[in-house]
Amino acid sequence: MKTRAPASTHKKVVIELDDRTALRGFLNPARLAGADMLDLLTPEGEHEEVAVAKVRAVYFVRDLGEEFAPERKAFLNRPKLDGLWVKVRFRDDATLEGVIPNDLMTFLDNGLHLSPPDFNSNTDRIYVPRPAIAELTVLGVVGVARRKPVAAPTAQPRLFNE
Repeated sequence: MKTRAPASTHKKVVIELDDRTALRGFLNPARLAGADMLDLLTPEGEHEEVAVAKVRAVYFVRDLGEEFAPERKAFLNRPKLDGLWVKVRFRDDATLEGVIPNDLMTFLDNGLHLSPPDFNSNTDRIYVPRPAIAELTVLGVVGVARRKPVAAPTAQPRLFNE
């Protein structure tokens, strides 16, 4: 029986630091949770360690050579994706809107994985580490089925006209 080699878990990323410099390379997204250092594999094949405290955002991109920051920083109207529609304010007062999963418990320890408002850009997803966030505002809950109002209980019908 043949054993297959595991698929590559490293994704194309651009790490934007607090000083707005960009580091391009490959990163394993499973290692983002709770990490103090990010292990970036550069396009030249070298490992570079980046402190999470210095990271502003990690952009998961389709192509390393293209522009990574989305042109639109806010949705033009209510997003169609399921989740929480949020507005992130960074430490430098820049803002970015996105949709995150409807589970704030994952945010408490790690950071946010958000879908950006510009779906046609080079960026598929953005990870914002918790230290980079100055303020998080929930703008709305999208795609959740609304509860039907509870009707007042009616009296039980009588049998045989008692």
